[in-house]
Amino acid sequence: MILCLRRTLVQLVTLFGNAKLLICFLAAFVLCAASYAQNADSTIVSADSSSLQNVTVTAFALNLKWKNVPASVALLSKENLQRFDGNSLVPAMNTVAGVRMEERSPGSYRLSIRGSLLRSPFGVRNVKVYFDDMPLTDATGNTYINLIDINNLQSVEIIKGPSSSFYGANTGGAVILRSDDRMLFKKNLFNVAVSGGSFGTFSELAGWKYSNKNFVSNLHQSHLQSDGYRQQAAIRKDVINWNSKWNINARESLSFLAFYTDLHYETPGGLTQSQYDTDPKLASQPLGAFPGAVAKDAAVFNKTLFAGTTLHSSFTKDFGNATSFVVNHSNFVNPTTRNYEIRDEWNYSGRTDFSYKIKGNGFLIQANAGGEFQYNDSYIRDFSNEGGNADTIQLKDKIHVTQYFLFAQVNMSIGTRLLIQTGLSRNDVRYWYNRTLDHTQQYPQIKKAGPTVSPRFGASYELTKKLSVYASTAKGFSAPTLDEVQPTTADFNTGLNPEYGWNYEGGIKGAALKNRVEYNASFYYFNLKDAIVRRNDANGVAYYVNAGSTIQKGVEVWLNAHLINNNSHFITTLNVWNSFSYQPYRFDNYVVGTSVFSGNKLTGVPRTVNVSGVDIKTKHNWYTNITFNYTYSIPLNDANTVYASDYRLLQLKLGKQILAGKTTINIFAGADNLLDQAYSLGNDINAAGSRFFNAAPTRSYYGGLKIEF
Repeated sequence: MILCLRRTLVQLVTLFGNAKLLICFLAAFVLCAASYAQNADSTIVSADSSSLQNVTVTAFALNLKWKNVPASVALLSKENLQRFDGNSLVPAMNTVAGVRMEERSPGSYRLSIRGSLLRSPFGVRNVKVYFDDMPLTDATGNTYINLIDINNLQSVEIIKGPSSSFYGANTGGAVILRSDDRMLFKKNLFNVAVSGGSFGTFSELAGWKYSNKNFVSNLHQSHLQSDGYRQQAAIRKDVINWNSKWNINARESLSFLAFYTDLHYETPGGLTQSQYDTDPKLASQPLGAFPGAVAKDAAVFNKTLFAGTTLHSSFTKDFGNATSFVVNHSNFVNPTTRNYEIRDEWNYSGRTDFSYKIKGNGFLIQANAGGEFQYNDSYIRDFSNEGGNADTIQLKDKIHVTQYFLFAQVNMSIGTRLLIQTGLSRNDVRYWYNRTLDHTQQYPQIKKAGPTVSPRFGASYELTKKLSVYASTAKGFSAPTLDEVQPTTADFNTGLNPEYGWNYEGGIKGAALKNRVEYNASFYYFNLKDAIVRRNDANGVAYYVNAGSTIQKGVEVWLNAHLINNNSHFITTLNVWNSFSYQPYRFDNYVVGTSVFSGNKLTGVPRTVNVSGVDIKTKHNWYTNITFNYTYSIPLNDANTVYASDYRLLQLKLGKQILAGKTTINIFAGADNLLDQAYSLGNDINAAGSRFFNAAPTRSYYGGLKIEF
């Protein structure tokens, strides 16, 4: 059966390899199937658990239904997050139009929302990330999103486009991670799981959830290990996560979040085109005077303890506050082919948000005002790397980064259809830098970025009960990260400025055929100024400069069809969905020395991405998730002379739930890259020595078991 399904899917992929033809096919199929389902199944339930129509999102503290928010917001539910192997956020995030998450090797993530990866050789930049209302992004602009275990997440909200007016420094948007703090009907819930797969992959987890009428506690432990597809690509990750919520009284609640992650992953580095074509499993090879990744045992060791709390208070029926405090410590060790870096990082964050509502005759005003303060204290030492061991000390830096912003926002609902939103923030960043081993220059040095004012205007109008239109304009701002002002070169870059730009957007959201078909379509135009881009010196060492501007305009379309939702049928649930992005990004004014790149395609961005999926559940609790991702070719250097080939990624998961009294057993198996495509999921753009490619795994398999009782 699986082989037959695979052959059929391969034929469809071959037939519809062109993204535009695939979209037309899916749209026609969905509309025809929806019409058939409407005629054949008059008892279908329109309020489906996977429907967004009744889901409340928290973006911009509006707490509105998804279709009424005057912004492009995507929501990944628990089901969405678990429709793959359950070990990585990457495949789930990549189902969202306009979002690209890359994995250069297991554990090494990059994330972009409607933006380029010009300034992101690694890590998460341009995007602000929160975990249960608490900042996960630190004052330096860095986010260790690879510390999070996907199994601890209940949902993910993705706000696309600049959101600096409410969430601080970002030009791409914001991501809000949510853990599970729901009250249970029973006192205790336990779960255990184990899974394994290709390339020596093994994972296990155990959890205990306790609940009573005023308190809920969620404790999880997980372990992940894998040898990786390539040389020098192994990973080991251990996480302990605890979150809880205490309803102190009718007006106050206190939430806690804490996790400890011990993460080790090896970094194989990039390959040249010929190396990638000949043996994609290789780690990076020697380049000039620098040995390869294996000889230097290139890797990352990150041990982080994160703890935070949030107090929600309702002073009156219409006046409230949410205040969070966070402290976290990271011990970060990074032997590379060029040096051996050790970082000791302390981060402190606080955020407060006051809200006030005014109700009148035919209108409702909600005003929010508050601020966020973050402080980073880093002690950074660089040594020479002798076979994966720290040797002679090269640099010893002490750095303090302070970042804060104040914000105010007013939302006015006029009647039952019109919502108008205005917001404004003031952002400041200060870097204090002392290189203790350098006596040739005057230290400490201080660099400031700001103040920067970031406004936002938005409006949504409900044309019908099932259809809303929205428009917005917003200014985004992103300060240089610590890795950009203090790169691996010996200079502290005091001349690097924040990048900024205005985004203009319009779109429609809605549902049709009794909520059987949901859709969201948007168009945006973003003009980024003072773009921060990566450069390499004669020795291949990275540094960063402000270089010109970019035009990032595009179209995003999301379609979700609930074709069947009826427990009396053999197929109880059948959903077909499609996510499409068109991103013809260009450099607007971009000159490097004597090279003129103005008008070239933006480095690191595929022109089109189309992701389609089918989700099936049957009467006997069998389920199937099928995902097909078509990604267009990607320019890998600013001159557009090197490209990563387009690829077609087919993923499949099969499973069965067994109900035995109060125990639920979930048995599953799946496959990734069923078409056995040769592709690079995380490319090194503008790479030194033309080492652009990080080969993704070939066809692989996994299986596992999860028990709840």
